[in-house]
Amino acid sequence: MVLTKMKETAEAYLGKQVSDAVITVPAYFNDSQRQATKDAGAIAGLNVLRIINEPTAAALAYGLDKNLRGEKNVLIFDLGGGTFDVSVLTIDEGSMFEVRSTAGDTHLGGEDFDNRMVEHFVQEFQRKHRKDLRKNPRAIRRLRTACERAKRTLSSSTEASIEIDALFEGIDFYSKLTRARFEEMCMDLFRSTLEPVERALNDAKMDKSQIHDVVLVGGSTRIPKVQKLLRDFFNGKELSMGINPDEAVAYGAAVQAAVLSGDSSEAIRDVLLVDVAPLSLGIETAGGVMTRIVERNTRIPCKTSKTFT
Repeated sequence: MVLTKMKETAEAYLGKQVSDAVITVPAYFNDSQRQATKDAGAIAGLNVLRIINEPTAAALAYGLDKNLRGEKNVLIFDLGGGTFDVSVLTIDEGSMFEVRSTAGDTHLGGEDFDNRMVEHFVQEFQRKHRKDLRKNPRAIRRLRTACERAKRTLSSSTEASIEIDALFEGIDFYSKLTRARFEEMCMDLFRSTLEPVERALNDAKMDKSQIHDVVLVGGSTRIPKVQKLLRDFFNGKELSMGINPDEAVAYGAAVQAAVLSGDSSEAIRDVLLVDVAPLSLGIETAGGVMTRIVERNTRIPCKTSKTFT
């Protein structure tokens, strides 16, 4: 559905048929999730040239946008609506992009923050009116939409209002939420984003002081507390917010698509992307044990063989 709609949108804008595509996925997607995405592309009538990782695509956008000189170590912090990825890359002369490590959580994102808010207001409604909103899916849906709007407001204001007419059994619901209360509600989730950051740095065999730039990608990185935690983790380092967190991944995917389709523009002529396998790949051996053949964070494409007796 989504890919078909995007194909139609692209065709309407370009005024011609679109048949090839580069599709991005969360870096921590496993092999079956990637294959399912590729299948969805085929169903939508697209020839999928390549599946690339979202943080890698964002790094392409960042590297070309900044016109970098020399060698730079960059950490991409990608917190979206439903998934979270961290990638450490070395960018050489703004054209050689080498992914050093990847970590993440495919079940952490803006939706989880929305869920905390919804639960908070469900309990408040029950306290005030002695009625359980959970019995009415439509009421929960309307509340979730209002919570998402309030969450966005809290990124720029210290307080947000929730106002829903006839939310449940004709009862109007009005409430307020401060940024401090929202941060308190979600603090464990915010803190959990730092674990993959540490893991990615360890896997890349780098200290945080060796990172030149921390690039924020994904709408949820607009949350001030997430930015503060990350800034503190990197000892007060200023975060790079020069690229649009909502568009960076699409920009990078477009660059990769241009490279794969043979575009010879000077800006992308020398672009080379070296990615890694985010998860270990292996086979099941005697006793139901998985024997790893390709270790996580191995450069791809790669070829490995093992003999079993």
